[in-house]
Formats: sequence, C-alpha cells, structure tokens
Amino acid sequence: MTPTAPAPQSPRRRWRDIALLGGLFALVIAGLAGLAAATGWEETLHQVSRLHLWQGAALLGLSLVNYLFRGARWHLFARRMGLPTGFWQDIRHFLGGFAMSVTPGRVGELIRMRWLRRETGWAVERTAPLVLMDRASDLAAMAVILALGLTLGTGGIAYATPVVVLALTAAFVATRPRLLSGMAEGVYRLTGRFPRLMARVRRAARSLGVFSDPRTAIFALILGLTGWLAEGLAFHFLLVWMGSDIGFWMAVAIFTFSTLAGGLTGAPGGVGGAEAAMVALLSLQGVPLEVSIPATAIIRLTTLWFAIGIGLLVFPLAERASIRALGAG
Repeated sequence: MTPTAPAPQSPRRRWRDIALLGGLFALVIAGLAGLAAATGWEETLHQVSRLHLWQGAALLGLSLVNYLFRGARWHLFARRMGLPTGFWQDIRHFLGGFAMSVTPGRVGELIRMRWLRRETGWAVERTAPLVLMDRASDLAAMAVILALGLTLGTGGIAYATPVVVLALTAAFVATRPRLLSGMAEGVYRLTGRFPRLMARVRRAARSLGVFSDPRTAIFALILGLTGWLAEGLAFHFLLVWMGSDIGFWMAVAIFTFSTLAGGLTGAPGGVGGAEAAMVALLSLQGVPLEVSIPATAIIRLTTLWFAIGIGLLVFPLAERASIRALGAG
C-alpha cells in the first residue's frame, strides 16, 4: 500500500522559517558586534586577521567529521531497527535535516521521519525511536566529554556538574522503554492532557528494545564521542591560533557545556544562550573579550551555521529523492 504523502510546506511557512533563520543569525551577530565595539574594533579585527584560510578550512573539516560520524550512528540505529535504507540514504536524511536545526521544535527531525515515511512506508510512530536514540546518544556522549573535561582540565565550570547529571539522566530515561512508557502514562494520568502524544510516546518506547544490545550502545557512544570531540578539538585549535591556549580539555569542556546550556534555554539551536555561555566561560579563564568574542563567533559559524548550510544544500536533494520514491511506490 502506497503511504500518503504529508501535506507540502506552504510558501508562507517556508518564508517564515527562512525569516526566523535570518533573524536569529542577525541577533547573534548584533550582540557579538556590540560587545566587540565596546572592547574596541581594532583589536578584535586584528585577532581575526591572524587566521589563515587553511585554518578556517581545518575548522570546517573537523565539523564535517562530527556530522559524518553522527550520520554513521544514525545509519547504525536505522539498521538495528530494520529500516530498509542504505548508508548514503541515511546520511542524506541526517544531513538534510540540519536545514531545520534552528526552527522551533527541531523540525529537522520531523522532516527526517517524513522522508523515511515516503521512502520506506514506515509510519512516524515506527521511526520515532530512531530520533529518540539519536538525541539520547548525543546527550550521553556530550555528558561523558564534559565529565572528562572537568576531570582533566585545569579549573572548573560553575553549574557544569548539574548539567552533566541532567544530560545523563535524560539519556538514561530516553533509552529505558519501561521507564519512558511509565512516565508518559503518569503524565497523562496526572494532567489528563495530550492523550495522542502520550500514546505515541508509549508506542515508541516499546520499540526501544532493539537498541539494548551492549555492542550497539558502545559503538554508538564511540561514534558520538569521536564526532563531538572533533568539534571540541576545533575550538581548542582556534583558541591556540588566536593566542589564548587554555588547554585542550578546558576548551573542550567550555565548548560542550555551552552547547548543552544553549540547548537547555529552549532557543532553536541554542542560539543566544550558547554564545553567551561561551564568552562568559572564556572570560573566566582569563581570555580577553577581544579574543573570546571573535572566537565564539567563528566557532559557531563553523559548527552550527556550517551544519545549516550543508542542510540547505542537501535538503532539496533529499526532498526530491523522497518524492520520487513515493511516486515509484
């Protein structure tokens, strides 16, 4: 039976998402520019001018390592679920979803499930565990990295320990079928609201058993650790190139904590919160504002916004491929 295609995105909603992307980017740039102006443009521009093109390419390359390793983890989970998708097909879905990284509610993940529905016929309820495991694995990997950074780095980060605990707790709950199903049932009984959503959560939770194999969990963690450490390494290199070496593990810890903290603010893509946390933590490590501000802007440009750029390039390819598969079905 041919699955029914979801309603296409309206032009008004598409332009609204584009406007949101542009608005968020403009707000972040305006905020960082304001700080730079307060500390003096000349020194800030001097720090930026110290970087060479090959160094920028290296930062982008390390970010690409992150995306490809996490894409490989997405493929691993898809295979464990029994999805009839190939490696490059899964990579296309994973990268294409980045186009919606800073839209409300992480629409990119819904887009990935829509593509899977068109190409495989699997309902959203059947593919939801894939998204859940991907998020949980990111939380687990980043919590481990942050814990290592706090242990091996010099100095500490205020409130980092609660963030580690919160991330590990969320990852634990998301990967325990009975616990997650019980929590969904409890929320419904307590509030009497969201019956359809809670029913979907319970159905998705029952599908998590396929990920309980320790080998899958360990391999997924290794892929996640490698990916996120690559971006942490990029941040360390950037600070060294700008003359502010605070040590590898401290740089990694600040990058990871800021990324997690930005996500906890609820802002799409952690925009605003991540940048503020990064500048503040670098300042606490003695990094002057004329370095911390451009370093923050550059690392966010070569991680989050680079991912969005890749997503915007891959998105139309993934959309066309899914429409072709729908028509062929």
